[in-house]
Amino acid sequence: MMPEGARIDHRIILDLIPQGTKVLDLGCGDGSLLAKLVQQKGVTGRGIEISEEGVRSCIAKGLTVLQGDIDEGLRDYPDRSFDYIILNQTIQAAKKPDVVISEMLRVGRKSVVGLPNFAYWRMRLYLMFNGRMPKTEFLPYDWYDTPNIHFCSILDFEEYCRERSITVEKRIFLSTDRGGRVLQGVRPNLFAESAVFLLSKKGR
Repeated sequence: MMPEGARIDHRIILDLIPQGTKVLDLGCGDGSLLAKLVQQKGVTGRGIEISEEGVRSCIAKGLTVLQGDIDEGLRDYPDRSFDYIILNQTIQAAKKPDVVISEMLRVGRKSVVGLPNFAYWRMRLYLMFNGRMPKTEFLPYDWYDTPNIHFCSILDFEEYCRERSITVEKRIFLSTDRGGRVLQGVRPNLFAESAVFLLSKKGR
């Protein structure tokens, strides 16, 4: 059970990853999620992070992390060398998201993608009424210092998966309202602040 105040997307991803599996976390940042997976799910965890600060933070947590650019692919890893590949709140900052996702589905038996929803209703209204780029908990940056370069909605990502015959095994829609909750009901592209997808691909 996750403690109160823990990030809702981390709670969901921990629920998706089985005990004792082999996991690679791409763009793992300061290692917060990877550390939880190692400590609470007993996974054999590895990470890749581009920033020196993030790598140092991961090492301080006792994690095995390589400094690298995921846009260059995962050529050092053979097919299906991990049970799960995670890309959480990073896809929008990738220069080549198509390459990254393709490599995830090659190297991992399953992939978990967590992404912010740029069609979230509050973002739509903020832009409409204020005429300025909105910020949320998952997208806290100003326009001039944001690492985000690819903006997509839940519908965009669903269409991307259909076009490439990627199987969406699970989809969980999230809001940070009331301390974080899973959304039930209709129109997640409007009402979900973020989403977590569990993906696989036949023949991989």
